[in-house]
Amino acid sequence: MAFIDYYKILEVDKKATEAEIKKAYRKLARKYHPDLNPNDKEAERKFKEINEANEVLSHTENRKKYDDYGENWQHAEEFEKSKQQRQYQGNGQQGGFGGGGFSGGGDFSDFFESMFGGRSSGGGGRRSAQFKGQDFNAELHLDLKDVYTTHKRTLTINGKNIRITIPAGVENGQQIKISGLGVEGAGGGPKGDLYITFSIENHTNFKLDKHNLYSTVTLDLYTAILGGDITADTFDGKVKLTVKPGTQNGTKVKLKGKGFPVYKKEGEFGDLYITYQVQIPTNITEKEKELFTELAKLKTS
Repeated sequence: MAFIDYYKILEVDKKATEAEIKKAYRKLARKYHPDLNPNDKEAERKFKEINEANEVLSHTENRKKYDDYGENWQHAEEFEKSKQQRQYQGNGQQGGFGGGGFSGGGDFSDFFESMFGGRSSGGGGRRSAQFKGQDFNAELHLDLKDVYTTHKRTLTINGKNIRITIPAGVENGQQIKISGLGVEGAGGGPKGDLYITFSIENHTNFKLDKHNLYSTVTLDLYTAILGGDITADTFDGKVKLTVKPGTQNGTKVKLKGKGFPVYKKEGEFGDLYITYQVQIPTNITEKEKELFTELAKLKTS
């Protein structure tokens, strides 16, 4: 019988903690579980190996015996009996690791049967492990305008229609989890979950950065020089702005609370930043040219 490296089967280091072994076992057992790999003989073989490795490494006494004797496992019983006879000499107790905690039968290898005397009894046989079902992953494409307000939407996932609420302010690339909408679990385990990743496209004239919006508003030269009232677009309507006389090209103004909604914070919004772009007139009339000439003379005089 060949020596079996249980650490290699579970893909863990020999110094792995109990938690690391448990995590590795669950990951591999789920991957090769017969319920998730029907009619796959190789997966079935791997599943048996993984369970056998777990029977040894997840029990402190079994692991210690395995670690102590390793490839000399054939002589483990003799070593154990000799050690315990020396330790308890005269009190009538006999050692023997193989006599307790295990009973014969099952799908374990000859190596396991020889070293441990059978599979763990645990009060009536090894329990069938429960595994959570696989998760579903979906991508939902939306326009930026769609996520300005909270709304409901019906999705078809794996042939099943589900209605979900999309909160205002959800961000591009953000992922949400809906529990219990994945694949059925194995061995009576819970269902997997549904993960939805949002892909949000911006077809507006606004630039979005976190919760703040940015836009550019064109000012004619006369309004920039003399000042006046203008109307500017916000994400959900229009506002009236007063431009100060002598406003320079590139001047920025902030409209507090006129930005994008903050995810799952009802009534909280970012700000809107507007940059004024002063437009120099072209194709001016002769009269306008005369007036500009007069202005130029006044400036230099």
